[in-house]
Amino acid sequence: MAADHETFALGDVTLQSGATLPAARLAYRTWGTLNAAGDNTIVMPTFYTGTHVRNEGYVHALPALDPERWFIVSINMFGNGLSSSPSNTPPPFDGPRFPAVTLHDNVACQHRLLTEALGVGRIALVLGWSMAGCQSYEWGAQYPDMVDAILPFCASARTSAHNRVFLEGVKAALTADAAFADGDYAAPPEAGLRAFGRVYAGWAYSQTFYRERLHRELGFETWEELLLDWERDHLAWDANDLLAKLRTWQLGDISANARYGGDFERALGAIGARAILVPCTTDLYFPPEDNAIEARHMPNAELRPYVSAWGHCVASPGREGSDFMRFLDGCVAELLKG
Repeated sequence: MAADHETFALGDVTLQSGATLPAARLAYRTWGTLNAAGDNTIVMPTFYTGTHVRNEGYVHALPALDPERWFIVSINMFGNGLSSSPSNTPPPFDGPRFPAVTLHDNVACQHRLLTEALGVGRIALVLGWSMAGCQSYEWGAQYPDMVDAILPFCASARTSAHNRVFLEGVKAALTADAAFADGDYAAPPEAGLRAFGRVYAGWAYSQTFYRERLHRELGFETWEELLLDWERDHLAWDANDLLAKLRTWQLGDISANARYGGDFERALGAIGARAILVPCTTDLYFPPEDNAIEARHMPNAELRPYVSAWGHCVASPGREGSDFMRFLDGCVAELLKG
């Protein structure tokens, strides 16, 4: 692609909530070329504070994601500042008035992009970290006849009660800043954004990570230096965008739709795609126990936990050459063999 990314105009989109998101759009990036059969596509949705730029780290770190063979499409999630988001949607749906968007809504619109704009007929693999992995479950449940394989890592098919409570904590830290002004801030609520990042960092890694001072492997001599880095990272985000994606995360549930009517086990059983579920043994958001329950109800799933003290962030892109990336590359290669 000549540009960093392209944009697909969806028009007015009716969301699961019944609200309409006018002039909706998806930003996306591709690598490789779609074959004549239209069946060599790998889909990589984006994660919570990620864009297609971060996802490019996986393309570099995983040799099995070979653009000479595969057509790789990274689609930006609603709310991430590139696709339709509170920060780029005009009134009356700007800022805190942006409607609730679910993962189901995201995947339904991604399906339109792939089929209407890109000519994709089948999907060889949907993979992703965290919320991107949650979307891979959605793909498997919504379009079971289109998806050959899924690889969710550090993710789940339904956001657990404990995960939702964690998210309430970081949300409260952000919105407690008086400058947040119920979302109608005149300037970024810096104190709230810093607090958001600081609270988040306590959950992103495990207790063992901090006890063994593994933050030094990231270039931080002390954990306080790591916290300051998380503060700076979140200052770069629009507060309403963070909250819109947080709401999407909290609403995550592959059975919360007319097709499955809240029957979670039936939704899992409908995912016929070959699946490798990869939790990290110390992930505080998506513990292996949740994935073990899912695997029991998925007909072609294998649970493959990865033992690490790095917690949720074991899978963060940019850690090229790590043992986890080598492990993940093996899973990708296995699923793409068919």
